[in-house]
Amino acid sequence: MTTVACIGIAVMDMMFRVQSLPTGDGKLYADAYQEISGGVAANAAVAIARLGGAARYIGRVGDDPLGRRIIAELQAAGVAIDRTQTIPGVPSPVSAVLVDRTGERTIINYTSVDLFRGGDLEAVDDVTGVDAVLVDVRWPEGAARALAAAAAAGIPGVFDFDRPMDADGDVLLTTASHVAFSSAALAATSGARDPETALHRIAERTDAWAAVTLGEQGVCWLAGGRVHHLPAFSVDVVDTVAAGDVFHGALALALGEGQAEPAAVRFAAATAALKCAKPGGRAGAPTRAEVEDLLATSP
Repeated sequence: MTTVACIGIAVMDMMFRVQSLPTGDGKLYADAYQEISGGVAANAAVAIARLGGAARYIGRVGDDPLGRRIIAELQAAGVAIDRTQTIPGVPSPVSAVLVDRTGERTIINYTSVDLFRGGDLEAVDDVTGVDAVLVDVRWPEGAARALAAAAAAGIPGVFDFDRPMDADGDVLLTTASHVAFSSAALAATSGARDPETALHRIAERTDAWAAVTLGEQGVCWLAGGRVHHLPAFSVDVVDTVAAGDVFHGALALALGEGQAEPAAVRFAAATAALKCAKPGGRAGAPTRAEVEDLLATSP
């Protein structure tokens, strides 16, 4: 079984389903409410487990009821949490998530600045028995060490670059073997809004394979000196929460399995599309059989 270590953040999401997202001052009334664990790396780990991989979450939570619940939900999803640390005196991360009737979302997150300060960094160094590593931007120091360990072991080190970063981003950008940007992070990092121009600029700064997810416009990646494009799979969108996290988890799993990048991108895109067709954040992550069925029936 392919094993992927996911390093970064885990969050408790408080999800409100509303008719439309807020645009200014006033009150909104939700049609539905749900609490479910989330977080970039944690969501990716759950997606990997759902796809039949062995997922390991390495991160930190607070020593509080939310932290204990986050860990319990990861365990229930089949994710190994033996290297997850509980930090005394620090609250666990929490998000308010608004999802409108079209499936689009707005997220307000609170993560204590003390959560990733200090603590044990050795938990991310051991990649024995690991086939791929995935990191997010929330724990830069842990991510840098995990990517360095992956590079030394000769396994894929995938960087989920989903929001603009400072100098820490340059370290991760040059240490990772694969970098997958959100469109906003790519534009901010490259200084170009056009994905093709932006990816070429990124190639001047790193030898890593680079891609960008573009939502309903699909995925672009740079290979062989030119930009390739995969259109998005056609689904009825219900909820886009965690879709990017699910994409990156599936991408890391596919690369860990030895799939070539184009096949890995298609596998990840199909996984994310199926997640968007189901509500409940990462609870909508599909099974391997569902993904393979979509791949088999789509051009």
